Amino acid sequence: MHFTKKTITEKRSDLVKKLQSKKLLRFPGAYNPLCAKLIAEIGFDGVYISGGVMSNDLGLPDIGLTTLDQVSYRSGQIARVTDLPTIVDVDTGFGSCKKTVEQFENKGLAGCHLEDQISEKRCGHLDNKELVTKEEMVKKIQESVKARKDNNFLIIARTDANSVEGLDKTLDRIKAYEEAGADMIFPEAMKDESEFEKVRKAANGYLLANMTEFGKSKLLNKEELENLGYNLVIYPVSSQRLAMQNVEIGLKSIFKDGHQNNIIDKMQTRKRLYELVEYEKYNTPDKKITDFSTEGHE
Repeated sequence: MHFTKKTITEKRSDLVKKLQSKKLLRFPGAYNPLCAKLIAEIGFDGVYISGGVMSNDLGLPDIGLTTLDQVSYRSGQIARVTDLPTIVDVDTGFGSCKKTVEQFENKGLAGCHLEDQISEKRCGHLDNKELVTKEEMVKKIQESVKARKDNNFLIIARTDANSVEGLDKTLDRIKAYEEAGADMIFPEAMKDESEFEKVRKAANGYLLANMTEFGKSKLLNKEELENLGYNLVIYPVSSQRLAMQNVEIGLKSIFKDGHQNNIIDKMQTRKRLYELVEYEKYNTPDKKITDFSTEGHE
């Protein structure tokens, strides 16, 4: 049970309307459903699900080892807990763009992005990536567009060409991907404002910027991206990095000290957790066992 108010169709429609406003939409990455609830509570525009984060969550590197069923199941869990639209990274399409789009659309996602790497893909900010041909990617986009039932389900085309073929060929691919029917372009691993700007001048439609830490792209702020004409920004791994850094520090402290007293102030309180999972909304009148309250908890 989740206390959401909007239907899947409404979430997708809301996203399309917000994109038309020309304001930059911010989509932090959620590594689990609870994180998605926090993203919504804080007031962001949407939720992003990273393929790399899904891989990392399974203890795997981001090299195309996850399956369609694994990613779609977890994505469905994340997408259903808030009224925000959720977009997902589908890597290279899991072997069938038609099946992939159908499955993620059925799971309640608002859109997905597909990349032009070969199936043995790499993280977008690593070297030695290999691409499929422009023509092969065009066919994938066309297959994806044809497969969707809801026209508001966004088909986002990601190109990794910049660090492989250079910016000029990236721009050429972008034009071809837009002509193939992509609703939004995701130019991966742009280095700086100049490259982001050149993409904006060449593209006709919506653009997605990836502000991932420790990568090839300069980290630009909201105002800078908005001024460059970008429509949506993702922070794909930020929440997982924040969580894992603090988990590591905390576990090392417990191991060293033999107790957790020195790190209590680093932890989310029981009261805050109960607020976030909306404990009190599960109350049943006249049934004591479900008479939940956050009062009296720290």
